[in-house]
Amino acid sequence: MRLKSSPIKIKNVTDFCVSIANIMDKNTILVTGGAGFIGSNLCERLVKYDLNVICLDNFNDFYNPPIKRKNIRWLLEQPNFELIEGDILYTNLLEMLFETRSINKVIHLAARAGVRPSIKQPLLYEEVNIRGTINLLEAAKASGVEQFIFGSSSSVYGNNKKVPFSEDDAVDNPISPYAATKRAGELLCYTYHKIYDINCIALRFFTVYGPRQRPEMAIHKFTRLIDSGKPIELFGDGSSSRDYTYISDIIDGIESCLDKKLGFEIINLGDSNPIKLIELVGLIEDALDKKADIKWMQHQQGDAYTTYADTTKAKNILNYSPRIKIEEGISEFVKWHIKQTDVNLT
Repeated sequence: MRLKSSPIKIKNVTDFCVSIANIMDKNTILVTGGAGFIGSNLCERLVKYDLNVICLDNFNDFYNPPIKRKNIRWLLEQPNFELIEGDILYTNLLEMLFETRSINKVIHLAARAGVRPSIKQPLLYEEVNIRGTINLLEAAKASGVEQFIFGSSSSVYGNNKKVPFSEDDAVDNPISPYAATKRAGELLCYTYHKIYDINCIALRFFTVYGPRQRPEMAIHKFTRLIDSGKPIELFGDGSSSRDYTYISDIIDGIESCLDKKLGFEIINLGDSNPIKLIELVGLIEDALDKKADIKWMQHQQGDAYTTYADTTKAKNILNYSPRIKIEEGISEFVKWHIKQTDVNLT
């Protein structure tokens, strides 16, 4: 039975065996975390290209699960999209998924996200982000997957003093468990490439934003609070900066990797145009035509002072060229925010 408009819910191995009797066509892409912010936007792009896409997501409660379900509402109606509700920690699920689907590419975006929460729950982050990645690499190895794309993070650079951040810079000093798990994921990808000749590309995303951004992330949170007249908390003195990258530019970068046989590479995907925190707030104020009530807070442990991507490698290898500048991106995000009325974002 192939469920096109309803997800396959995985409760145990028996349910999985009963639920999947039909093997999809070849050239199928597995997107883990495919109902999330980056994942759902990516799945939409791939589905519109008539590629077969499997979304694996466990709909955990890191933020309100109905938000993710709304993200993929349109996708569930598409004949070349399949949702499987399950967890990358379930090795039996992954083994059977790869055995019964002709998956030839994996885009691994599933992870416990966030720097600050990882300081409070390091064991959970280790389990999901490291063990889950090993599980996927093991399944990919066994099934002969031709391409494995890993969603890494600019957080691996920590408080790097050299800017912009280059893939050749040392990343031996992570300042959060989240950053450490992402670096571990990169190293695991290299190991599996070296031993099993799997093509692996680790993409270091630089603060992705845009429609469907997670509600706890700065741009989304600030927009929501300023719009409702509530105070926002700014940590530090407002001079910290981030290299914000619009979602469509990130999707362009991921898409460009799909047919690249590079062996193993680490590639930055950013905008190369960092903006100070206080300036970001100003752009949101302008887009909303409302003033922020700012509550100044002490600098938070685990937060990097700046991020700044050197995208030379991405340009040379992927022909990557980000197009959406921060002013336009914030304007588009605010327009999307204003339309959101049917899902609780807390």
